[in-house]
Amino acid sequence: MSKTKIIVLDDDPTGSQTVHSCLLLTRWDVETLKQGLIDTAPLFFVLTNTRGMSATDAANLTREVCVNVREALKQLANNGQPINPILVSRSDSTLRGHYPVETDIIAEELGPFDAHFMVPAFFEGGRVTIESVHYLLIDDQLVPVHETEFANDSVFAYSHSYLPDYVEEKTSGHIISSDVECFNLQNVRGDSLSRLLSLKSNQCCVVDGEVQADLDHFCGQLMQAAREGKRFLFRSAASLLTALAQLPEQPVASEKMREYVRGEEAGAVIVGSHVAKTTNQLNHLLRQPGVYGIEIDVEKIIEYRDELLTKTMASVEDCHAKKQTPVIYTSRTELQFEDQQARLAFGEDVSAFLMDIVRKLPVTTGFLISKGGITSNDVLSDGLRLPTSRVVGQILAGCSVVRCPQNHSRFPQMPVVIFPGNVGDDQAMATVYQRLRPMNG
Repeated sequence: MSKTKIIVLDDDPTGSQTVHSCLLLTRWDVETLKQGLIDTAPLFFVLTNTRGMSATDAANLTREVCVNVREALKQLANNGQPINPILVSRSDSTLRGHYPVETDIIAEELGPFDAHFMVPAFFEGGRVTIESVHYLLIDDQLVPVHETEFANDSVFAYSHSYLPDYVEEKTSGHIISSDVECFNLQNVRGDSLSRLLSLKSNQCCVVDGEVQADLDHFCGQLMQAAREGKRFLFRSAASLLTALAQLPEQPVASEKMREYVRGEEAGAVIVGSHVAKTTNQLNHLLRQPGVYGIEIDVEKIIEYRDELLTKTMASVEDCHAKKQTPVIYTSRTELQFEDQQARLAFGEDVSAFLMDIVRKLPVTTGFLISKGGITSNDVLSDGLRLPTSRVVGQILAGCSVVRCPQNHSRFPQMPVVIFPGNVGDDQAMATVYQRLRPMNG
């Protein structure tokens, strides 16, 4: 009898922000994927980081992952370990990402599917969908996401919060708005099984969600339809994963995660995200006792790279000697570029500089907070060079903590906070820091 495994292709490492005890993979060779497939957790994540790539590169990488997933499933089945996969393309809850590029590739390589569901609700981050309109909660007001800063993203801009119109826009009319199946709150909270069983030919569906119980109930019906032979693909934010995985409470409460900190050492904070929410959170963090801000002027990285790195690391070492936590952050003004390719290339240069800093942090660093989705992916895969890591839980709603393995060459057992750029109130980074800072710091 085959077991079910949820396979999440995550376009940055923040999709684990509602779950725990599962593996994050930054490599996707067949053997590493088999580790994820046979792991005891009901789900695992493949951190593709495709949100930081061009559409072409994202398509090529997604195809590579899918081909290897297919081979890993085949090898396990031939070895008497058949697995029934549930495929999730996890992306941003504010609708930024390579849709439909990634879901199209997954369908080509791992299909056919009867339907693909768009489920962007992320309740911990104040993202809800009502009557197929996706909203962001701002100052206790529900704001359609196309009216927020995220819709003006320099790479993933969009014009619609009504999800069927968003689908038509992003598919360039390949799927027209009127052809999208809408599961509204009444459907999600009621009996939709017969409707789910009637879906076919990779029908595009959008799903409402106002509270976690909505998706919990709906996923029960989705799983029943899957048991009756239907194959579904999901494009979602993190809250759907909570409903699919049905995990118990995390082993260590968020308020007690200081016990993961190495010794009584200070930590370090890396801030790459430049959205307004991050800047507000950064300003509150810099007013906390025991922290020291180190700003990186990103315009100097290319021309003065070595000099800037030497100066930065001297400041970091000085902080650590004083039992302070350095907060290393990029300059806050978002630069303008000729085109998307230039924007992505500059982002890669900035990230490479930040990863040099991560690799050179003092070996006794007690903890690391990484702010920003793409930044966090690079911290895990490049800065810390972790082929796999395990999520131990959430230190704050939407903020995962992973630990370096015991045999890590530089930072054994160090806790790393994956802190998305668009999550939390103004005090959120300060709260995370307070939960980790040494009692004598």
